[in-house]
Amino acid sequence: MHQKEKLFLTSKIVEKDAFNSASPPSIFIGSKLKYPKVSIGILSPPARTEDEWLFDAPRYWASNAFALSSILALRSSLINANTSVEVKSINSSMIQKFQEIGMAIKPVDVEIVLEGRIKGTISFENIALPQGPSAPIKSLQTSTIKIPQRIEKVYSDVDLKAIEGIHYLYQHDFDEQKISQLLSIGTLGLKKNRKLVPTRYSITATDDALGKYLINSIKDFKFISQPELHIGGYLGNYYFILLFPDLFAYELFESYLPDSSWSSGNLEVTTDSESHFGRHTYVSETAGGYYAARLPTLEHLHSIHRQAAALVLRFISQEYYAHLGVFVCREASRKAINAKSIVFNDTDLMLKAVTENIKKRFNLDITPILKKSKLLTTVNKQKKLFSYF
Repeated sequence: MHQKEKLFLTSKIVEKDAFNSASPPSIFIGSKLKYPKVSIGILSPPARTEDEWLFDAPRYWASNAFALSSILALRSSLINANTSVEVKSINSSMIQKFQEIGMAIKPVDVEIVLEGRIKGTISFENIALPQGPSAPIKSLQTSTIKIPQRIEKVYSDVDLKAIEGIHYLYQHDFDEQKISQLLSIGTLGLKKNRKLVPTRYSITATDDALGKYLINSIKDFKFISQPELHIGGYLGNYYFILLFPDLFAYELFESYLPDSSWSSGNLEVTTDSESHFGRHTYVSETAGGYYAARLPTLEHLHSIHRQAAALVLRFISQEYYAHLGVFVCREASRKAINAKSIVFNDTDLMLKAVTENIKKRFNLDITPILKKSKLLTTVNKQKKLFSYF
């Protein structure tokens, strides 16, 4: 177990109607109520502890190889002190306190009084991070909150469109997690358009917006010189990222291995893709994982000032036994794309190497998957076209 891991199991949470703690800071907007009503909650451990930021630190967990059980222990201890509001009700004093906490970078000292006892156990979402038990909030007091100047700038500029605010923050080194929370708590965009956005939707919207922002630049870059392969993974999610010297396009295949927790006993494969001209509809099969896994590959291409067609193969094994949200897709694919590339002289050699590697690792023949690839069909046609020049 990593020395920094602080484990607070749900079963050890003593039911009470008030507590002093610190928020990581983390605000959760739920989507289970009848829209336009949503729940908004502050997530805090039940008592003060060291390193409160650690409860909501996906990049740190990944870079320090936190185990799935350790992440579950951290997240299950977060109490969701929440209330129900209309999405446009962002001017109330309570919601403004929630917004201030969400805009902070460092943990915020909080004093929370609840309407009732803390109830429930850990809850899971396929997009957002899991969280612990919940209770209706009665009152909230906070310490002085310091908000970064650049976040204050986009919050104060009520004439700045949300997409422009997202781009501005990203250009100034705020990561996708922070930006998605700012979007969720209604602090970005034109004044008339600001509202609370369920966390699950703000995460995917941010991944997609940042991806499109990077794609616009990448399309002006030269092709990579040779086909290259990147392999890596995290928490039982393994990614093979195949880059081809071609116009940017993206395709994802997600394969639930027969022994995985989410499989019926057979190999289950879902896929979505986009051509060089992009998509005009939301993905139908791979959901938020599509946009989360796309972002690290785009960041890599942008950093090397090169363009490529990207075929991404994800394999979910039995090691991944509980949903932790799409951060796993983002960080597992980030580990893969940041791994040292294997360069090949041509496409066929790379496909042969990938096929052999996956056969050896998972005892799986991916030939049927590759035959269904729209991206490979386009790449092969493009290769033949180039032979005429």
